[in-house]
Amino acid sequence: MAVIATGFFDGVHLGHRQVIQTLVSSARQRGEEAIVVTFTQHPRAVLQQDAHSLRLLNSPEEKVALLRGLGVDRVELLPFDRAFARLTAGEYLQTVLCGRLGATQLVLGYDNRIGSDRLTPDRLAPLAASLGLEVVIVPPASVSPLSSDVTPLHGSQPSETSCYAGPLPLPSAAGPSLLRSRGRLRFPKAAADSASSSEELTVSSTKIREALAVGNVEVAEAMLGYAYTLRGIVVSGKQLGRTIGFPTANLRLYDPMKMIPARGVYLTEVEVLGSHYWGMTNVSDPIETHIFDFAEDIYGLDLRISFRRYLRAMRNFDGLEALKTQLAADEATCRGLLEGKLR
Repeated sequence: MAVIATGFFDGVHLGHRQVIQTLVSSARQRGEEAIVVTFTQHPRAVLQQDAHSLRLLNSPEEKVALLRGLGVDRVELLPFDRAFARLTAGEYLQTVLCGRLGATQLVLGYDNRIGSDRLTPDRLAPLAASLGLEVVIVPPASVSPLSSDVTPLHGSQPSETSCYAGPLPLPSAAGPSLLRSRGRLRFPKAAADSASSSEELTVSSTKIREALAVGNVEVAEAMLGYAYTLRGIVVSGKQLGRTIGFPTANLRLYDPMKMIPARGVYLTEVEVLGSHYWGMTNVSDPIETHIFDFAEDIYGLDLRISFRRYLRAMRNFDGLEALKTQLAADEATCRGLLEGKLR
């Protein structure tokens, strides 16, 4: 017997976390297993709905780790292909959730769509009841651009806790009260139109992708509940930065389907060799990071970068001396942010 939540859960953001909190709490009260049913492929990729431009917030491994960290007993990763996509909501409930997994209760987000007939939670409830399956509908989460839960920058050393290590904090209720004020978000110029200064944003994976696409990593962090992260292996590059005192680690992503923030320069947290550092990352081709106060050889090693602040747009420089001057200014800006001297 199990309480089940189903969906793609890309990002495992604050809205998803409300669903998972409800799932885990209900399963514990009923003495049943808490199961998340999700998919190896995004439905849009299989059905070719803008599949060429679709990029994801989590790799499958990241998503499973985040879900398990929230107390889920089991994550079922189902292959999503065209045959699976033809299942109606009724067939999916009866054959997969009830028949295979023993569902007694189904926890759904307010915007879930189930089956080839894309039934909403309200329309699904009577059908589920006919199968002896209770449906619980979870309302949306919202954030305010003027008062959002972006983790403060803490001094000279970043947190020693990875974004994916251990449980993430659970929201206590729906709506904007989920997020305690920690100061005003700063919008990069490119992102000025992504949200007005007064409207609340309903959290969604689409809005997070839109924020990242214009470099608005702070709004993405507010909606995710953690800093957006890329992970890959360090590869060799032109080593130009080394000649002007700013060596960089070039990142080759493990998962090419991961969403990459807008081109530009960012303050980032870096995890490498089991330790955490601050750095500044140039998102271009390649993605390259200068790690502060670090001089180890890390070619071929695992590297994780978490985007904390947008600094500036990409620029062309007349020569190496101009580039060196700008990089020094960028580092000074980063250190000022870390010391709390800048906002």
